[in-house]
Amino acid sequence: MTPKTTLTAMTSAIALAVAAFGMAGAAYADDTIKIAYIDPLSGPFANVGDAGAKHFSYFIDYFNEHGGFNGKKLELIAIDNKSSPKDSLVALKSAIDQGAHFITQGNGSHVGAALSEAVAKHNERNPDNRVLYLNYAAVDPALTNDACNFWHFRFDANSDMKLEAITNYIKDQPEIKKVYLINMDYSHGQSVSKIARKLLNEKRPDIEVVGDDLHPVGKVKDFSPYISKIKASGADTVITGNWGADLALLVKASAAAGLDVQYYTYYGGGLGAPTAIGPAGEGKVKQVTEWHANLPVETPSEQGKVLEDAYVGFLQKYDLDFYYGRIRTMLGMLQEAMNEAKSDQPVAVAKALEGMTYQTAMGPVTMRADDHQLAQPLFISTFSKGVKYDTEHTGLGWKTDAKIDGPATETPTTCKMQRPS
Repeated sequence: MTPKTTLTAMTSAIALAVAAFGMAGAAYADDTIKIAYIDPLSGPFANVGDAGAKHFSYFIDYFNEHGGFNGKKLELIAIDNKSSPKDSLVALKSAIDQGAHFITQGNGSHVGAALSEAVAKHNERNPDNRVLYLNYAAVDPALTNDACNFWHFRFDANSDMKLEAITNYIKDQPEIKKVYLINMDYSHGQSVSKIARKLLNEKRPDIEVVGDDLHPVGKVKDFSPYISKIKASGADTVITGNWGADLALLVKASAAAGLDVQYYTYYGGGLGAPTAIGPAGEGKVKQVTEWHANLPVETPSEQGKVLEDAYVGFLQKYDLDFYYGRIRTMLGMLQEAMNEAKSDQPVAVAKALEGMTYQTAMGPVTMRADDHQLAQPLFISTFSKGVKYDTEHTGLGWKTDAKIDGPATETPTTCKMQRPS
């Protein structure tokens, strides 16, 4: 399989592996509901997977202590997928064998595509043992467009939505003249490259895209050759969808070379990136997120206090910054869906999630029924001094530049949802 394999071609390639799923799976437990976390716990992105597992563990404990899920407790099963679609299918089978009827994953849309198709095939063949896939971070737009299915729900904004937010902000920054694109060479990075060009051309046709690199995922140890190309291009701004080590090493090389550009990132606040950026990133590195620790709370004040308490509590427990606000949102919506449906069976929970509007401290979020994509407020923020909470003990944290309300982040969908009878 070549690096530029499309999401559609890749998911077709796993169809035979999916067929290996049989009737495996335990019956519904009486007192617990199992959710399997399938993400990298080894390899170059192990630190990211470990951080995600800690977020889920922390907030599952929170919601278990605050009402539970239709009178039951949620139990986390963490399974290492080594960032591999093939290993993710093995992990999915293991999760089903252990009685999990809910899975979650986020690191890698190539993995997300494999899981989404596998879950749909499994559910078609095993109507009495269905599984729901709750996607917290795999952002390829195809997952809620042509590759959508009833069993997949995405709680992160997709790449197109994030780029809409970034380019809406960039169009009002007249000092930006030359943009360089650098991304990981798989479906998400390819999408960022393609859509960024399109949106920049529509909103700021005067901006010149002076470079566009796709690099191998998790394999580049020294980004200095890429930094040299960016420097030589005369770029004043870089847009990147990189994450994990591929972002941390990129910005570390940038700082070492003294590259004077503005970075617009998806994951500048992700694990390890702020430390790698360090003081050289002050005022230069931006991110687009659904939450960060220094956001002003809008509604209602009690929810804001709960969220701030969670940030402080998570930091105290793990010496790790609470980053995934959407994980708390996802579990809160799952709790509400199960309570509303009075059931933990996937079909009933899915139907309760469809069209649900859920109140967060940052404002309302809505799960679109037509494609199972969450619409939520997004924020552009800059790595800065003088904020209440710094990140990773750097003395720098995130300061809000702009808010884009949920409805303004939405993009059209091509999803043709097939629902179970």
